[in-house]
Amino acid sequence: MKALFMQKKYLIEFILFCTYMLFAMSWVGATIFMPEIMKLAGMQTLTQASILSTSLTVAKIFGTAIAAWTITKFGIRNAFTLSSFLICFSIITPYVENYWLLLISRFLMGLGGALVIVYFNPIIYQYFKPEERAVVNGLNAIAFNVGTAIIMFGVTNFNAISGGWQHTLLYISIASILMLIIWLIFGRIESQKENQAQTIAINNYTFTDGLKDKFNWIYALTYSGLLSFYIVLFTFYPKAGIAQTKQVILFGIAGIIAGIFYSNKIKRRLPIIRIAGLIQLVCVFCLSFVNNPILSLLSAASLGFFMFLPMPALVTYAQERPLMNAQKIAVTFSLFWSISYLVATIASTIFAKIVDISNGSYNLAFLFICIIEASFLIGSLILQED
Repeated sequence: MKALFMQKKYLIEFILFCTYMLFAMSWVGATIFMPEIMKLAGMQTLTQASILSTSLTVAKIFGTAIAAWTITKFGIRNAFTLSSFLICFSIITPYVENYWLLLISRFLMGLGGALVIVYFNPIIYQYFKPEERAVVNGLNAIAFNVGTAIIMFGVTNFNAISGGWQHTLLYISIASILMLIIWLIFGRIESQKENQAQTIAINNYTFTDGLKDKFNWIYALTYSGLLSFYIVLFTFYPKAGIAQTKQVILFGIAGIIAGIFYSNKIKRRLPIIRIAGLIQLVCVFCLSFVNNPILSLLSAASLGFFMFLPMPALVTYAQERPLMNAQKIAVTFSLFWSISYLVATIASTIFAKIVDISNGSYNLAFLFICIIEASFLIGSLILQED
């Protein structure tokens, strides 16, 4: 029985990783093919495209905020089933000819992705031993980057093999449906006795308790600045003539791999978070204000590496808090992602507004987002480790 459990947990992790990786491929793929999607759905204005993008942002904020509640209501297995099902709404995107149906389907897909990112943590906490979690957390943290890199660098080949952009997005969605089916077959998580124990834990740490916990706010606001910069980087920096975003993705993957090895060997989490936070800040300023192409390339590569290097440690740090249980983790990461996405949405909106009032100049907006990004370093200095 123990051997069967050991084998099953690796299959569960495979499903988790592939589900979120395929979500990234669908999301980023639709962004790449947005001109074709707009034409198919009869979208005439950029305002409609902006609303479509905003719907995904709202889905992320709303989804991560309700994630802990869905676990309470449905149990972790059914909650993850629901989120995987919502991601499968991506199958509508390449063929829908109605704007509002497209908007609803994209919102539901984004909601599914937002839920999954929270569910990673209680599932990993339940299945994997403490000494294994840093590795698995690192793998899950890299899932979105892997999906993004695959679709960004392979889109031309995918279209050539599949026969066009619609078939490319269709096959990605079919793969998501396959992951859902595998989860339905193998994704049973806990016994009835364990469910009863989890219900007690739920009653002892509610979402309201999470809001009152100072740690959750510091933890979320620490990451908020980094996420804000990440979103602004891919949304606005290319428009400002800074095109080294692909290097951030590639070296981010390398950073996660290094972070996995580090966090698996070194048990103290905060030193690497603080060192990476300092280097990140230097790289962000260099990428934003240095006009030399070689230095910009080096800054982007270093930024990608040190942006993702501390992620395994950052996630594992919260899981290792005293008196931790699966539901407390669910609440913590529900707040972590919802607060982070809310702050990132506000920050990116302010960034765009600053550019507008500066008559198209990005200098003041760059300074603003650099200051916001500094929250990662500041927060890491406030957090404590026994």
